[in-house]
Amino acid sequence: MSEIGLRERKKQRMYQVVSDIAIRLFLEKGFDAVSVAEVAAAAEISKPTLFRYFPAKEDLVLYRFADHEDEAARVVSGAASPIGALLRHFLEGLERHDPVTGLNDAPEVLAFHSLLYGTPSLVARMYGYQERAEAALAEALGGGLDARLAAGQIVAVQRILALENWRRIAAGERLPDVRADAVAAAERAFGLLAAGLPHLA
Repeated sequence: MSEIGLRERKKQRMYQVVSDIAIRLFLEKGFDAVSVAEVAAAAEISKPTLFRYFPAKEDLVLYRFADHEDEAARVVSGAASPIGALLRHFLEGLERHDPVTGLNDAPEVLAFHSLLYGTPSLVARMYGYQERAEAALAEALGGGLDARLAAGQIVAVQRILALENWRRIAAGERLPDVRADAVAAAERAFGLLAAGLPHLA
């Protein structure tokens, strides 16, 4: 393996390890009760080193979304029907209970989502993530105002569907009961997108 490849793997491992340690501490004590210095100490790195990897405390949590940021853009790349491709991708995510769809009842996933949606600074920081996801999708859809408008609608639909699934499961509903509604809601929502954005259907 090349030196560059090895260095990149080490870097990615560091991101993962530090993020996992931070999330464990946040779940145990609460996001606001844990300092960056505590996370750095637990990860056995210096505070400046931690900030080289994670510019803001919130990024320690949102790193888990890093590989999803350009996911929609990748899905529509080369697709004859971008909305159809995104619907299939979302339904496949529901089928495998991908946490990003909200349809997952694993205790650690529910705890993570409670941390995320229950911490105002994390919710605010997520806005930047959504903006970047929209920008990547808009670029994949051809760029320009129409593409940005479409991307904004698509990302909002995905976020709202996932949030509804998580809320229902967090409220105590059984995953199999939520799943049928989640599939129907996704088909309905993407159908509305297709009707409103026929050039992408």
